[in-house]
Amino acid sequence: MRFQPGINEDLAATLLWGAQMLEVFPGRRVEGVFGLWYGKGPGVDRSGDAFRHANAFGTHAKGGVLAVAGDDHAAQSSVLPHQSDQIFEAAMIPLLHPASVQDILDLGLAGIAMSRFSGLWVGLKTVAETVEAAATVVVPSARRFVRPDLAAPPWGFNLDPRLRWPEQRAELERRVIAERLPAALAFARANALDRVVFGAPRGADRPCHLRQGAS
Repeated sequence: MRFQPGINEDLAATLLWGAQMLEVFPGRRVEGVFGLWYGKGPGVDRSGDAFRHANAFGTHAKGGVLAVAGDDHAAQSSVLPHQSDQIFEAAMIPLLHPASVQDILDLGLAGIAMSRFSGLWVGLKTVAETVEAAATVVVPSARRFVRPDLAAPPWGFNLDPRLRWPEQRAELERRVIAERLPAALAFARANALDRVVFGAPRGADRPCHLRQGAS
C-alpha cells in the first residue's frame, strides 16, 4: 500500500490513470495496481476531464480504480451544497450509493471488483450522514464476487494498449458505451448490488428504498 498525497484532485486522478497502463510502458515491476481516489464534491467537479479520459482508456485486468466522492448536500463544510452524481454520469462512470457504514465496506469491495471486471472506473458516493456515524460492522476475512456469464469481446473489457489517442478516440468511446457499461450492469445484477432491503416492493406507487446500489 502506498499513500500518495496529491497537489490537487485532478493530478491525483491522472496519476491513477497512469497506474493502470502497465501494458503500455516497459519495465513494470508488479502484476497489477489498484487505485483508490478520494475527493469532496468540488474535487470531483475539477477532476471531470481526468475522470473522463481515464475511464475511456480503461482499467487493467489486475487493477481497478475506485473513486470515492465526499458529497455535502447540506453544505455543512462547503461554500455551496453539492452532489457528484451528475459528474460521474457525464463521465460514464458507474456509481455505487452506500446507505450505511457496512455498505461502505461491502460496496467498496464490490466497486473494486466491478472496476477490474468491466474495465471502467467505479464511483462510491459518501455523505456525512453515513460517514460520520458509528456502527458495528462485519469485516470478512475474504470476499469473492460472481463473474457474470458474459462473453467478452476478443480484446477484453480492460485497457487495450494497442489503442492510441487521438486517432482511435471514437473506438474508445464505443467500447465504453457498447461493451464496458453493459459489463458493469451485468456484474451488478450477478452480485445483487441493487436491491430493496426495506420498504415497499417494486411496482408500488411510492416505494421506499433504504439502500440504492449501482446506478
